[in-house]
Amino acid sequence: MRTLITLAATVFCLASCATHPVTGRSQLMLVSEQSAIAASKEAYVAQLAPYSERGQINSDPVLTARVLGITEKLVAQAITYRPETAHWDWEIKVIDDPKTLNAWAMAGGKMAFYSGLANTVNASDDEIAQVMGHEIAHALSAHTAEKMSVALASDLALTGLAVASEGKGLALSGAALAAALAIKLPNSRTAETEADRIGIELAAKAGYDPNAAVSLWEKMAKATSGGPPELLSTHPASQSRIQALAALAPQMMPYYLDKGPRPVYKLSKR
Repeated sequence: MRTLITLAATVFCLASCATHPVTGRSQLMLVSEQSAIAASKEAYVAQLAPYSERGQINSDPVLTARVLGITEKLVAQAITYRPETAHWDWEIKVIDDPKTLNAWAMAGGKMAFYSGLANTVNASDDEIAQVMGHEIAHALSAHTAEKMSVALASDLALTGLAVASEGKGLALSGAALAAALAIKLPNSRTAETEADRIGIELAAKAGYDPNAAVSLWEKMAKATSGGPPELLSTHPASQSRIQALAALAPQMMPYYLDKGPRPVYKLSKR
């Protein structure tokens, strides 16, 4: 089955590959980034609705202000990588859920941060910046569209594959479901490596200590009481990964120590 999926992905890649917008890597794109962004807008509302109904969105003004301020600096740096993303409808919501250690970003910059991630591991601003830099890097890298495309290519029995390969894309409701599912599925090793590399650089350029990438993931790796945190189900914190981040940190220090201005991109507070 794995061989069949690999072969199918290779065949479709001949007609449906795109270039990674930051690294230049070839990506399978049966679902366009614009389609993923449109789907993510619908999925974002659906994902947040239960929390909104319970009054759990942005209910902690102190934490919300922290996360918003950090994210605004990171998004400003992200836009320097891809200037066209200044037109995205960037948005961050802080979810009051002390039992959930998680954060995610959908296509188009639709983001969420759970209070449990800050409070359980007593995350510093530098460590929160590493989390959000990593998630923003996933959005910059069109990883939602890529995961949706890989999932589509892996299920060749669905008639929707033929529709998508003709350039018509998924029906919106189906695409929104896929976008919501994409944030719950593990990222590929390649995608995680890309997000680590881009995220730690975004954070350093925004003025956050790159060494916090190591301390954050070490804390997350230890936070296993009652089962691994949800974040680790989609972003495994292996020892080799922590070592890779430790090797990257010294390379990022010049950005962190730079005395130049740190721009801010104001996000909507709706």
